[in-house]
Amino acid sequence: MKKKVIAMLLTATMVLSMSAGVYAADESDAAYVKEKGTLVVGITDFAPMDYKEEGSDDWVGFDADMAAAFAESLGVEVEFVEIDWDNKIMELDGKTIDCVWNGMTLTDEVTSSMECSNAYCKNAQVVVVPSDKADDYQDTDSLSDLAFAVEAGSAGEEEVSNLGLEYTAVKAQSDALMEVSAGTSDAAVIDLLMAAAMIGEGTGYENLTHTVELNSEEYGVGFRKGSDLAEALNEFFVTSYEDGSMVECAEKYGVQDAVIEQK
Repeated sequence: MKKKVIAMLLTATMVLSMSAGVYAADESDAAYVKEKGTLVVGITDFAPMDYKEEGSDDWVGFDADMAAAFAESLGVEVEFVEIDWDNKIMELDGKTIDCVWNGMTLTDEVTSSMECSNAYCKNAQVVVVPSDKADDYQDTDSLSDLAFAVEAGSAGEEEVSNLGLEYTAVKAQSDALMEVSAGTSDAAVIDLLMAAAMIGEGTGYENLTHTVELNSEEYGVGFRKGSDLAEALNEFFVTSYEDGSMVECAEKYGVQDAVIEQK
């Protein structure tokens, strides 16, 4: 009799667990975010997409401003959390963040691991070198003897790895620039949009320039696999493109030429 009771309890526990699993799989991510009242956005320090202006604790940039506007459209507050880019999928699945919105390239790894929005910006991975050495590095064949710095888990790391080049993985693209500026690395590979904002005349890295474009790519926003927030964002993108607010925001940060038409 005792064994029969235990067996019945185990069966009941399994049924409840299976029911809970079905509920979790069917749960609306949008409803979850609205219930807690915040959209938690995973980012890194990446001008002109997500960054802090000197003397301020507020995150700004094209991505940051658009994320805040999307959160407002959902009726919730936005919260930005700086993450280790190499752990972005783990952070998302663990629900420490609700999305990754940080000039994220739509790679095969990203699209297979996340529910992604439509592409909203064009980009490329570019080689950054000291300006006085730019003429020496104008094609991929000339890069073979260079030691690179790249952001861990980034599209830049993938490109350098595919070319079989020597590299050191660092925490952020901004760290890769610091490595080149300090002379501890010969070159870096970063996003073209970041290069346009961060290096050259009038920036903090006037001694650096970009040369070879290693690829062409597109940015998207990543949510948990199966999340209904991706479709909600696609609809928001269409509306904000049609009413001009997306392009106006892009113009504010100098990335208007990279914006992809939303329809």
